[in-house]
Amino acid sequence: MRDLDNSSDLAAMRVDYGGLPHGGNDDLDLDETWLAGGWEPLLRHWIEQATAVGIAEPNAMVLATVSLADGTPRPVARTVLCKGLSPEGVIFYTNYDSAKGAQLTALPYAAVTFVWPALGRQVHLRGAVERVPAETTAAYWRSRPRDSQLGAWASRQSQPIASRAELDRTLAETTARFADADEIPVPPHWGGFLVRPDEVEFWQGRRGRLHNRIRMRIEGATTTVERLQP
Repeated sequence: MRDLDNSSDLAAMRVDYGGLPHGGNDDLDLDETWLAGGWEPLLRHWIEQATAVGIAEPNAMVLATVSLADGTPRPVARTVLCKGLSPEGVIFYTNYDSAKGAQLTALPYAAVTFVWPALGRQVHLRGAVERVPAETTAAYWRSRPRDSQLGAWASRQSQPIASRAELDRTLAETTARFADADEIPVPPHWGGFLVRPDEVEFWQGRRGRLHNRIRMRIEGATTTVERLQP
């Protein structure tokens, strides 16, 4: 294995942003006016464009929470999938007993980041988090493949397990348990979280690292939009 202490290759890695791939013509500079209709339409548009150029899982987002488990606040980040988008915020689903579920119960505030390097774009949202209503979870649950439903029942997410074989055995037992069920019920420990942003930042890469950054702050019905230095 190469010596990772030699960071010369990493130091030389960079991309000079500007323009969409595949002949896209949306090479306009991100401007404050793009948020005239709110943050949600622009985020939705960017996800749609990421989908159109074939980016895998364009709804993936990095979710950052805070762990208070040892008494010292520590940031924790992982990638999840956005499964709902509205002017209220973004929704993702998880095991409420998982590490992120416990962290959000203890400190219900989070940051999420969508990133599409091929498009030279990012979106950051920060805000309070709340559980979605049970009927919202149930509606999404019904859209999940049966294998995913079984996995949600079988896995004690974030808890240690002795081996992959033990996990497979647990899944087999769960599959047998629901073998005669036409519809698998929602686990009581599983559901959605809504990140309700009070701050949304759109980032567009530009040449010479002079990127465009436009931030919207949300306080009730009042919003302010400002440009940030890169």
